[in-house]
Amino acid sequence: MKKLNIYIVSIAMLALGSCTKDFLDTEPMTELTSDNFYKTPQDAFDALVGCYDGLQIAIGASALSFPVASEVLSDDCFGGTGNSDDFKYQMLDEFDVSRSPSNIDVFNDAWVKYYQAIFRCNALLEKLDQTDWGNNEDLRITYESEARFIRAYLYFDLVRLFGPVPLLTVPSEEIIPRFEVEEVYKVIAEDLTFAANQMDDVAYTQLPSGRVTKWAAKSLLARVYLYYTGYYGAADLVGVVDKATALAHLEDVIAKSGHGLVDDFKTLWPAASVDDFAGEDNKEIVFSVKFTYTSDYNGNTDGNHWMVMFGMREFDYLPYGRGWGVTVNPELYNLYTEGDSRREATLIAIDEEGIPFDKQEGQREYTGYYNKKYAPMTAVDEDGKLGSIAEQLGGVNFQIGQFQDYYAIRYSDVLLMAAELGSANGQQYFDQVRQRALGTDFVALTANSTNILKERHLEFAMEGIRYWDLLRQGVDVASEAIATSTTLPNGGVPTSKVISASNIMETKGLQQIPNTQITLTNNVITQNSGW
Repeated sequence: MKKLNIYIVSIAMLALGSCTKDFLDTEPMTELTSDNFYKTPQDAFDALVGCYDGLQIAIGASALSFPVASEVLSDDCFGGTGNSDDFKYQMLDEFDVSRSPSNIDVFNDAWVKYYQAIFRCNALLEKLDQTDWGNNEDLRITYESEARFIRAYLYFDLVRLFGPVPLLTVPSEEIIPRFEVEEVYKVIAEDLTFAANQMDDVAYTQLPSGRVTKWAAKSLLARVYLYYTGYYGAADLVGVVDKATALAHLEDVIAKSGHGLVDDFKTLWPAASVDDFAGEDNKEIVFSVKFTYTSDYNGNTDGNHWMVMFGMREFDYLPYGRGWGVTVNPELYNLYTEGDSRREATLIAIDEEGIPFDKQEGQREYTGYYNKKYAPMTAVDEDGKLGSIAEQLGGVNFQIGQFQDYYAIRYSDVLLMAAELGSANGQQYFDQVRQRALGTDFVALTANSTNILKERHLEFAMEGIRYWDLLRQGVDVASEAIATSTTLPNGGVPTSKVISASNIMETKGLQQIPNTQITLTNNVITQNSGW
């Protein structure tokens, strides 16, 4: 008889300048057994909130989270961090275990949190038949769709990072080996197809904020299709979704969801817009992982714990807050044209913005550029002191109190995926994204594959998408794009920085399996090549 934590929901409003956000403040309420729970729709809802909470923790509660790793692994960021820190971020950045041989568990925290969240989803899905739904079968379908979407989202992250992974679709305490990727992707595709086909066919504005929607499922399914068919060179998504079906899902999102582009790109990002911020529930956000500032060290984990990695190294400058200094490759800044509004919204540019940054002696791999989209923020308090907004609102500290949501899927991604998949309206979709970015500097380009992928780079830089866009073009393409030989200052001292294409090829872009998981399973789980 298994035990499970039940969670209750309290809704609160948080003001940041002129914006507000809804958030889930979850806390353990009581402990029940699987035999006397799941009896009523309210029981099922409480368990569903636990699934969302598991997703929030999996995505947000590790410094080396999926969004951070996705940037460090790409050609857009270097490992950076402190000059006296260990070299685990360089190990990942350079795909070279010899850079930090003692770091054999860098992803263990994330691995555990992902499987804890998957367990919650499996537990709910297994027990739906024992709930008395009465005349409310539609509610059952909604809850099942949400739980299956969350499970699919989690597995998609895992299988991209690690390749074959243990696959559980029911709660289990058995040692599970790594499954072939086709089996994992089949579960992902079937889960998302169920949600895409079964959820309410209504505009997102008629649905609760922060919840999975039909439109999110359709959009994520298309992303999975593009990645799987690209990386593995497959004709379709494990026989479940073909190209025409993936495109049809995206066309549905465009035609029926009510989502659209915000007028001004910079208003998507708090640090780039401040008083003009569009809010985290704006029309462009198809799905996001929600966070708030109330994380503490007593088990309450609902904050964005990884944003601090992108902050300027130990330096506050209004409106930007301090952090641990993952740095941005200057080549990204130079990719944008002068008239592209996304450059200023995407990157903190030290010299260009006249920021008197004086912490180079503590910064490894300093470049003069940081992530603005997910930058910690400061404000001047009532006593005239500059400090972390998270702490001013009551957060324990700036490291775990960041509360900006993670935009997992934006509407611009829907448009560009549809264009890439050959929509009859592809040129129009492509132009919409570029016209917003370029304004009066807009000059039409043909919406072919090369131009679309270049546009995706500019549009989604710093959002955890670029690395996977490279890999789905082929490991050889990714290796060539990421490999570099340059000189960067470590603590102010010019130091050689080399990322070898051969390392990326050897690993196939996959990451280190946590050694703890190999040991706990008596080598049933095995290590990836190159690690």
